[in-house]
Amino acid sequence: MALKINDKCVNCWACVDVCPTASIFRPRTKTHFVIDAKTCTECDGSYDDPQCATICPIEGAIVRRGEPLNPPGSLTGIPPDKMEEALAMYRAR
Repeated sequence: MALKINDKCVNCWACVDVCPTASIFRPRTKTHFVIDAKTCTECDGSYDDPQCATICPIEGAIVRRGEPLNPPGSLTGIPPDKMEEALAMYRAR
C-alpha cells in the first residue's frame, strides 16, 4: 500500500495503537514514525478509512501518493487562506 508518515509527525503514538496490522513503528534512524508498506493494508477489509489518518491530530502528516489524508483545514475547520490571514494578523502585533 502507499500510505506514508512524513516529517510533520510529532510522535504522539496515537496511530500505533489503532493500526490493525501493526504496520506503524519508529525506527532508530528516523525522528518520526513510519508505515511498513509490506504489511499496511490501508485498513482495507477492516475499516472504511485508514485508522492512522482518522486519529492523527496533525494535518498533512499521513499521505497517500503524496496527497495528505488530513489536508490543511480538515481538522481545524479553518480554510487555509483564513488561517494564513489570521496568522499574519497575529504576527503583526
